[in-house]
Amino acid sequence: MGRISGSCRQLRLKLDWSELKQTVAMDKPVCLIDTASDGKLCVQQSALQVLEQIQQPVVVVAVVGLYRTGKSYLMNRLAGQQTGFALGSTIESKTKGIWMWCVPHPTKAETTLVLLDTEGLGDVDKGDSKHDTRIFSLAVLLSSTLVLNSRGTIDNRAIEELQYVTELTEYIKIKSPDEVVDDGEFVKFFPSFIWAVRDFTLQLNIDGKDTTEDEYLEFALKLKLGNSIHVNNYNLPRECIRKYFPSRKCFTFPFPTNPDNVSYLETLDPAEISKRFLEVTDRFCQFIFDQSQVKNLKDGYTVTGRVLGHLVKTYVDTISSGAVPCLENAVIAMATIENEAAFQEGLEVYQSGMEKLKNSFPLELNEITSEHQCFSLMATQTFMKRSFKDSDGKYLTSLEEAISHQFDRYLWDNEKASEAKCESLLSVLSEPMTERINQGFYAKAGGYDLFCQDLEDIVNQYNTLACQEVKIAEVLEKFLQQKVAVTTAILQADDKLTENERRICEERERAVLLEQEIKAQEERQRQLEEKMKIEEQNNEERVRQVIQMMEKDMFVQQQETERAMDSKLREQTALLDKGFQEKANKMASEIEELKRKNKEVEDRKSREFAKMIADQEQRNAQNMEVLRQQHRQQMDAINSRPRPRPASRSCSIQ
Repeated sequence: MGRISGSCRQLRLKLDWSELKQTVAMDKPVCLIDTASDGKLCVQQSALQVLEQIQQPVVVVAVVGLYRTGKSYLMNRLAGQQTGFALGSTIESKTKGIWMWCVPHPTKAETTLVLLDTEGLGDVDKGDSKHDTRIFSLAVLLSSTLVLNSRGTIDNRAIEELQYVTELTEYIKIKSPDEVVDDGEFVKFFPSFIWAVRDFTLQLNIDGKDTTEDEYLEFALKLKLGNSIHVNNYNLPRECIRKYFPSRKCFTFPFPTNPDNVSYLETLDPAEISKRFLEVTDRFCQFIFDQSQVKNLKDGYTVTGRVLGHLVKTYVDTISSGAVPCLENAVIAMATIENEAAFQEGLEVYQSGMEKLKNSFPLELNEITSEHQCFSLMATQTFMKRSFKDSDGKYLTSLEEAISHQFDRYLWDNEKASEAKCESLLSVLSEPMTERINQGFYAKAGGYDLFCQDLEDIVNQYNTLACQEVKIAEVLEKFLQQKVAVTTAILQADDKLTENERRICEERERAVLLEQEIKAQEERQRQLEEKMKIEEQNNEERVRQVIQMMEKDMFVQQQETERAMDSKLREQTALLDKGFQEKANKMASEIEELKRKNKEVEDRKSREFAKMIADQEQRNAQNMEVLRQQHRQQMDAINSRPRPRPASRSCSIQ
């Protein structure tokens, strides 16, 4: 048993190890999204192939900002390198489209850090006024942390240049375009926001008091009282930043070096770079390493590199078609792709383990059922790690049915292997007796007793050597049936026996054959009972796994809502503190609406989960009823057979 069960442990270790290894360390960035000759955005297949290899969760950091503001330098530092993303030394925008660099996360184990360096905004040579907003929208959609890089100060001009934020509602939808959804919902799904202010020369001082970088940002995002067009235009971009992004952080970077050397920053020796600049850069990097979260989709599904690749393709194809990217549609598309892949991965795990086990066939039934149970549970776990929004259990049910069919096939293969082994064993054991039959050795007075003794020796040896075989009883039954004609002929040829003795011997032989047939049926019954026991254990474990998956989904849903709720409560408090009673009241309404929608989602999920468990238990009950029906039929067949009386002597063991 230990020899076999080790195969399950080995496969589990192999799977665990493969998950640890499923990442990619790139030595340089590659272009992820480019602009085709017709001006439409397009995805680079080579970059998607890189993402496809990354099975780990990803932290995605995207940087946006006006061109020639030094975005690429910060991204290189996040990658732990001095060079990589291109740093231009002219007035021309160096980065085109969106470039990607995937590296192992420096502080989060089994996580990949994906860095996205975007094309500089505001490049007059582009011609298409909507191009920048598309790039900005993609950075928001793909990232878990969005870094806005600018120069100088966060003044009104800097914020006005950030008109892309005010246009997000036109370029990103949470649900289908036909459904009206409050833009306050964005906070549940948008990335964290960091404003990196480069070449900052001011003193961090407000109204004569020293202030922090974060307080400086909040001061810059402060709203004005009033409802005039001028005030509304002033407040709009600030309100969008405050409303859409769940958290805000600011870093102010001094000049890095002599102005003549700024264009060659990546090649400078650290001694030539301002210590203060390096200190802020280190703080910036450490904050992102520690605080940037793994990218999640709507409903809290963890994004891996592979899933990120699907998202990139989905969003870019949608934008290129002239439509608006929709978070809900993306989730539905991802669910279909991932659930189908999860089904295949789960089934492959089961098949991989069982195929290796098949090399050891024939096995005892308890060995093969034990391994089946182990591989089946591993397959379900593998499925659940990747599956997403399988709320009706459609794909999980398909996996269970496929595994059940596969198990029946492996049982049949094991039985055929056992049957062949038993037949081969009987053939070898009975070879001397067969030769004697062919030589006419038993065709004499007293030959019947000699034949019976030899046959009994064969049966005893067979039962000893084949005691662990699943087909031991059935093959022996078949063997004895094949010997009936020979036994009868030898019995009739034995002149030592009287007619009455021959009749008694014939009755004994029939009783022995019947007894062996009943033994074979009882062995099948025992095997069915063992299969029922394992199936019942599997059913209990599957229900436990489903409940565990549901609890995880509910926890993620609650976290998602709490994140949005915390952001709105902070914003409401800030509005009240600054005297914006009307806006605070509106925010209170949004909070109540968020609570109501969250309650609806929780109730819906509870109903879905309850139904899923009920359906799972119903399928389990149906499967068990099929087995019980087989059990009853076999028991009826056994009980309907007349029990033979014990025979004192016959040509086979009793």
